[in-house]
Amino acid sequence: MNTQSQAMPHSPLGAEVFAPRKIPATQRFYWSVRRELWENRWIYIAPLAAAGLFLFGYLINMIIVRRRMHGVWPFNPTHQRMLLTAPFEIAAALIMVTAFIVGIFYSLDALYGERRDRSILFWKSLPVSDVTTVLAKLTIPMAILPLLSFVITVAAQFVALLLGSVVLAGSGLSIGALWTHSSFLHVSVVMLYHILTVHGLWYAPFYGWLLLVSVWAPRAPFIWAFLPPVVIYGVEKIAFNTSYFLSMMQHRLTGPTHSPLPPGSTVMEAMAALSPGEFLSLLGLWIGLAIATVFLAGAVWLRRNRGPI
Repeated sequence: MNTQSQAMPHSPLGAEVFAPRKIPATQRFYWSVRRELWENRWIYIAPLAAAGLFLFGYLINMIIVRRRMHGVWPFNPTHQRMLLTAPFEIAAALIMVTAFIVGIFYSLDALYGERRDRSILFWKSLPVSDVTTVLAKLTIPMAILPLLSFVITVAAQFVALLLGSVVLAGSGLSIGALWTHSSFLHVSVVMLYHILTVHGLWYAPFYGWLLLVSVWAPRAPFIWAFLPPVVIYGVEKIAFNTSYFLSMMQHRLTGPTHSPLPPGSTVMEAMAALSPGEFLSLLGLWIGLAIATVFLAGAVWLRRNRGPI
C-alpha cells in the first residue's frame, strides 16, 4: 500500500514547501528599534559619560565643601540650600542636554548613514516597510533617549546623595538636610513630566526635519539641516527687519512655559506649572505635530524612492 507524500507534486526531489510565517507589524517595529540600539551604542554611552563627569565633579565639590565647613565656613540656611540643591538640577540639565545633542546627530545620520555605506540595499530586502523603519528611527530621539536620560539622571542623583552623605558625615551638617534640600523625588517627577511633554512631543518637528534631511542630503547633512533656518532668518531680517522666525525657533527650543517665569524657577519647573490638560490644549503643540507628520511622510517617500549615494 503506497503512502501519499506530503510534499507538493512538482517540488524538486520531493522537498516540502512551507508558506513563510507572517511577522506581526509590532514585532517588526520592535526589532527595528533593537537594531538601532545595537548599531548606535553611543546612544546610551554619551549620557552615561555625562553622568560620570557629574559624579566626579560632585565628589570633588563635596570634598571642598567639607574642608571649608570644618569650623571655618558656617552656612546660613539660604546658602546651604543653594549649595545642596544646585548640583542635582545641574545633573538633570547636563544629562538631558547631552541626550538632546545625541538625538540631533543620531537623526542626521540615521537615514544618511545607510545610504552612504550602501547597507540600505540589504535593509530594503527585508520584510520591513519604509514606514516602520522611519518610525523606528524616530522613536530613538523622541522616546528611547529621553527615557534613558531620565533613568540615568535619577541613578546619578541617587549615587550623588550617597556620596554626599558619606563625605559630609560627621561635619556637623545634618545628613537629613542633604536628602531634604535635594528634593530628590520632586525633581525626578518634574523631570519625567518635562521629558514626556517637551522631548517626547514638543520637539517632534525638529526630529522630523532632521530625518527628512538625513534621507535627502547628497552630502554633509549637518549643513543642509542648519543652513535653511539661517537663510530664512537672514532673508526675513534683511527684507522686513523682523525676527519672528528666530523667536519661533527659540520658543520651540525652550518649551512652552507660563509667561513670565516664576522668580528663581528653572525651565523644567516652569514647564511643570503647565498641567497636562493645558499642555495638550496648546495650539503650538498640534501645529508642531502636523509639521512633523509632513516631514516624516516626506522622509518615508524619499527612502522608498532614493537609492544609495
